[in-house]
Amino acid sequence: MDLAAQLAQNWSVGVFIVAVLALCTFMVTASALLGGRAWGHNKETPYESGIVPAGSAHQRFSVKFYMVAMLFVIFDVEALYLFGWAISIRETGWTGLIGATIFIFILLAGLIYDSRVGALDWVPKRRVQPDRVHQPAQRDQADN
Repeated sequence: MDLAAQLAQNWSVGVFIVAVLALCTFMVTASALLGGRAWGHNKETPYESGIVPAGSAHQRFSVKFYMVAMLFVIFDVEALYLFGWAISIRETGWTGLIGATIFIFILLAGLIYDSRVGALDWVPKRRVQPDRVHQPAQRDQADN
């Protein structure tokens, strides 16, 4: 197939790409021209549904929050693969069932590993404090 035939067959993709780029350019330009340019302290404060904000808007979150969020995204996306497999179960047959079973066991192994390393724990484990009181050495009765 030559280039002219491919272009004639796929012209709609090119039109779509050009239309998307034109729309994005229009929206960015229109917002820059028509948008407000107010500056000041009230413009800089975060909007809290009518409540006066307290504290800084730049709070630091624990790494555990991000770990749980990443694990959620990973397992959520992998669940989508299982939905696709469930839809095509008749076409894939036993091979698909074995593949999905292996996939589920890999996910389960990852979840067990994450649980064992503490990626799913929100609260840090308590440290066991060794006794700081040292008992005096026992004297031998023969020494007295």
